[in-house]
Amino acid sequence: MSRQTFIRSTLILSVATLLSKILGSVFRIPLQNIAGDEVLGIFSLVYPVYMVALTLSVAGIPIAISQLITKARAEKNHDKIKEVYVTASILALVFGILSFSFIFIFSDYLAEILGGPSTKLSLIVVSLTLLVAPYMAVYRGFFQGFENMTPTAISQVTEQLVRVGLILLAAYYLVQRNYSDEVVAAGVMVGSSIGALISLLYLRTLFKKANLLQMTNVRYSFDSFKRWSKVILKISIPICIGAITMALLNFVDSVTVPFALKGAGVEQGNINYLYGIYGRGLSLVQIATVFATSIVLPLIPLITKKLAENDVLSTRGIVEKTHRMTHFISWPAAFGLLALTLPLNLSLFTDLEGSLVLAIIGFSSVFTSLTVLGTGILQGMNLAKLGAYIILFGALLKVLANIFFVKYFELTGAALSTLFVYILLFFINTYYINKKLAFSFIKRETLFMILASLVMGAIIGYPTLTLHIESWSRLGALLYVMVAIVFGVIIYFLQLFLYRVVKKQDIKNFPIIGKFLK
Repeated sequence: MSRQTFIRSTLILSVATLLSKILGSVFRIPLQNIAGDEVLGIFSLVYPVYMVALTLSVAGIPIAISQLITKARAEKNHDKIKEVYVTASILALVFGILSFSFIFIFSDYLAEILGGPSTKLSLIVVSLTLLVAPYMAVYRGFFQGFENMTPTAISQVTEQLVRVGLILLAAYYLVQRNYSDEVVAAGVMVGSSIGALISLLYLRTLFKKANLLQMTNVRYSFDSFKRWSKVILKISIPICIGAITMALLNFVDSVTVPFALKGAGVEQGNINYLYGIYGRGLSLVQIATVFATSIVLPLIPLITKKLAENDVLSTRGIVEKTHRMTHFISWPAAFGLLALTLPLNLSLFTDLEGSLVLAIIGFSSVFTSLTVLGTGILQGMNLAKLGAYIILFGALLKVLANIFFVKYFELTGAALSTLFVYILLFFINTYYINKKLAFSFIKRETLFMILASLVMGAIIGYPTLTLHIESWSRLGALLYVMVAIVFGVIIYFLQLFLYRVVKKQDIKNFPIIGKFLK
């Protein structure tokens, strides 16, 4: 494959990853509109458990396989390619079966600590995906090892389209049939399993047609499995650690927030509903953090490579540039979510319930993005173990913070806990990155980005505090949000231009706007 084709293929994968993450974030909004906060609450309670299990089963396997197969191809060693493929397939099946079995066997116990018996059926249904997804990841890694990113890209988007489409169709059908919230929540979980299965069938069919696995005389043995499984796990486990950050902290919320709400005197029947309100904020945060989560995986090997070449200057440049890009996007997004909380809540979720919770969680998105980025940078700097300790510390702190804040502030306390923990994790990550590789993480331009975002947020948000939004229609609120976003972008860029953070040449390179300036 030529370098140009490889670059194009990698770009396709990056776009597909971004698109699939967006699809995987925005569907919660129509789900809440169709099925209500109770179903969204059950979904938001159960899904982090599945995501932790899925991340541990899948994350890292495609990259590990692709690296090993690329190396074996360079050596023209077809025996190695076969052994890596077979070992990864066995590991994937074992991980999938173990993860599914764990959730299935302990479903009663897990349901009890999540939100009560109403979550059990959803847990069992969504865990079926774990029998398929790890094996699907093997084929994605295999094609990437042959420098062909297109199958992975198509399978990612296909999986999400099928998943999201079936979730919304199932929700609509089951609600129309007047099924209980418990059954509706379980029914929408089927979309994950079918989406993964269709993606697997597509990849398997392509795999057979491509015939890339050449016949060899080598006989696969248990010794081969032991040797290659150690190699694969050594590469994939650090990647799992970086990928699990948000999933693990969301899992902690699923377990501790219901427990803390019970302790605060909330009745069992209201917990799923209240967590659905909390889930509204999580939906917006996932959308706001798409950029950071998308750039982390390609960033890890790039930093590792530069450090291996002792190119400290380039490494520092990469770290500073990615921080600049994240600050540039995340601060206006966070202040924008904070400023437009009321019209966003009404237009997207039908009412103003839990607006303070949404405002706090929305603002926390900037620190969520920076924490995810920092964890990825630590991995790239071969500090994966340190990154793991920081994440585990964050999870423990989240447990304590949830119990403390929810006791005094109920659901708002869960949002305050999220903001507090992500701020602290961001500063801890930054401290250790700076200790290993001194870089300028607080620059003049960063302060101006924050100032510009604050001013922009104040201008577009102030009218929402003086107008009677509760009397608005959803369409009116949505129109306000759309107009405010346009004005917000203009205000933000004008300030950056005046502060000389963004120069005229930079603006000319932006799509659409640049054409008019030129």
